[in-house]
Amino acid sequence: MIVPVILSGGSGTRLWPLSRKLYPKQFLSLVNETSLFQDTIIRLPDEVTDPLIICNEEHRFIVAEQLRQINSKNIGVILEPVGKNTAPAIAIAAMHLLNEKEDPTLLVLSADHLIKDNEQFSNSIKIASKIADTGKMVTLGIYPDKPDIGYGYIEVDNSKKNKHYNIISFTEKPNLKVAEKYFNSGSYYWNSGIFIFKASSYLKELEKYEPEILSICEKSFIKASKDLDFIRLGNDEFHSCPDKSIDYAVMEKTKVGVVVPFKGSWSDIGSWEALWESKSKDSNNNVSEGDVILNNVKNSYIHSSNRLISVNNLSNRGIMPVLMVDFNRRFAPLALTMKNLISRQKQPKAFVYTVNAGPVPEDHWVHDPQIGGGRIIGEVCHFIDLICFLAGSTIQASNIVGLGDLQKRGIGSDTVSVSLTLADGSIGTIHYLANSSRHIPKEKLEVSCFGQTLQLSNFQSLTGYGWPGFQRKRLWRQNKGNKESLEAFLRSVRTDCQPPIPLSEIFDVSRVAIRLAESVT
Repeated sequence: MIVPVILSGGSGTRLWPLSRKLYPKQFLSLVNETSLFQDTIIRLPDEVTDPLIICNEEHRFIVAEQLRQINSKNIGVILEPVGKNTAPAIAIAAMHLLNEKEDPTLLVLSADHLIKDNEQFSNSIKIASKIADTGKMVTLGIYPDKPDIGYGYIEVDNSKKNKHYNIISFTEKPNLKVAEKYFNSGSYYWNSGIFIFKASSYLKELEKYEPEILSICEKSFIKASKDLDFIRLGNDEFHSCPDKSIDYAVMEKTKVGVVVPFKGSWSDIGSWEALWESKSKDSNNNVSEGDVILNNVKNSYIHSSNRLISVNNLSNRGIMPVLMVDFNRRFAPLALTMKNLISRQKQPKAFVYTVNAGPVPEDHWVHDPQIGGGRIIGEVCHFIDLICFLAGSTIQASNIVGLGDLQKRGIGSDTVSVSLTLADGSIGTIHYLANSSRHIPKEKLEVSCFGQTLQLSNFQSLTGYGWPGFQRKRLWRQNKGNKESLEAFLRSVRTDCQPPIPLSEIFDVSRVAIRLAESVT
């Protein structure tokens, strides 16, 4: 018996602002008249049972309504009190199904994938389920058709031709050079996030590698209760569960992991580019939706939700669109000086960024979620970007705390402390203050490394303490890089070169800023 377990708790932040926390991408009609969530159910193979749905508590009525629209039956809708990633969600599903059925095979699916080759998908599931019956942990691997940096990769041992291959290693989203190497090797597949295994096999492997997750999920499941058509978990217990994906918790560690190749068309619609690629194009290779007027526009995606958009003389001739967010501070002359100095030091660095932001009235437009998005999304993102730019590294973890009762103030919160952990081992702290004296510098950034410190004050002076070959540089006036940022963007448009800021960096910083803002609303 194969039971589909559909995970629909994601927030889809990479498609913001179309995808929002309260109505994320899986519930949107992005490709067809039906939503991605509905499409996931519609394409289920005939040989599987009705699905088990796992979703956030705040999405329960959306799930119920979308199931009703397609007349879909289900064997249950489990509500997560809080999102804790895929490893706990699948553990709860396995426990529930073992309680209801005799050790079924789980077909774990994300609710936001686009799969066009249903017959090939069904065939791959049949192959995978037979392998899962032997106790293997199976995931579908997607044949890469290009060196894409937007997907994780799985290395397999394909020295012998087979219907499945043993897993060697997992790699998170690589840079382009590494992605090209993987693509050319022929030994790597894209990580689909689709899994097939026995319920008992998963819990056994979870107990071996993440016993804390298993224990907490058991406690939460024991306290589960029925509420109308929904199953509510034990709230307090689930809140204490570690936040880990199935990849990190189990699949990267297990000795029984295998890949079944899937040769069909697949996408997680994880970016605007991916959405553009999935759509039908006009004669100029454009995708336009809504009330749109185009004149001399090529190779672009134009979307209007509620107003007329007119676009004139736009041509995206490269692989990626020329997109830029005005993270101006990375273009400031003294920031570039810092970058040059810091790049000589290979050790991890500590960044302390103090911003005297000052108070803004609660009814100010900047706090409006639809217009300004709040000060974290609209302002703190600049400081996050500058730290990442100077370190030359990506964000691995982030956290935010506020002054007083942050939950009550919501998006208007403007005295916060943000902590960042970067992939190179560097750490950063941003103190964003609305309650400090107006007489202190507006912005101050300190970078310390190996007994040396650089101090940037108001983008007008830069001082080195113990920094070899550098003591002080001062400009006659403040320069935050606004002019330089605009000039870089215009050069990019006029010469058709790559965006001044790599798209991956724009998206990473934006995702973190959105996630931090949403965590306090």
